[in-house]
Amino acid sequence: MIVRQPTAWDPTGPETSVMTAPGSGGDRRMEALAEEIDRRVRELPQPTVESIRGVRRELSKRVRGLPAEQVLELALALAGRQRWLAYELLYHHPGGLERLDVGRVERLGEGMDSWGAVDAFGGYVSGPAWRKGRLADADVRRWAASRDRWWRRAALVSTVPLNLRSRGGTGDTGRTLDICERLVADRDDMVVKALSWALRALVVWAPEAVRGFLEAHDDQLASRVRREVRAKLETGRKHPRRTRPPV
Repeated sequence: MIVRQPTAWDPTGPETSVMTAPGSGGDRRMEALAEEIDRRVRELPQPTVESIRGVRRELSKRVRGLPAEQVLELALALAGRQRWLAYELLYHHPGGLERLDVGRVERLGEGMDSWGAVDAFGGYVSGPAWRKGRLADADVRRWAASRDRWWRRAALVSTVPLNLRSRGGTGDTGRTLDICERLVADRDDMVVKALSWALRALVVWAPEAVRGFLEAHDDQLASRVRREVRAKLETGRKHPRRTRPPV
């Protein structure tokens, strides 16, 4: 059965509002829906994280009953317009991540040009996809060897969901340290900061392994990485609390 409605996005509309029958032009509807969502976000009086996330939550309810393949097409159409929203939409759809493979993951990451874009990609797409077996270790290693700083950062950020409970992580020392070792001497600031993050995320599960990594690569690691990761090991924080001098 084909259910039709006007192209404009109505967040109160039924979940089955997009044509879902095979051959019905669903891809065109996804593109039109992506354009409408982009317009709505750009017209927000105050486009804050919370207001944009409100749009995403309404959209998630709207498309919850759609096949994951269609939601993936919507996310792909949105990625070049509202990247963070697109990644969250796919992440929160039942079965959305199950439709991913390396080609689709890399299409979602095309054009990343900021730390915010990369961190959303790693946190909501590539990291969870890797954890679920939708990416091979070789895929992430290839990113780590990229000439593009953002894909190298993406390789490191992809390890974070392996170790974050809030992303379903249960600790993955081997894969995390493998990627960290490949980028240990990289001095691009965006990569250095991601290396620190990746190691700090692993501290919760494998503090001794992280401590051993610091010792083994002490002469290669950037001072920021050594400082922040040691602070995490010793105090549980990226930056230790400053104590006020006695009065």
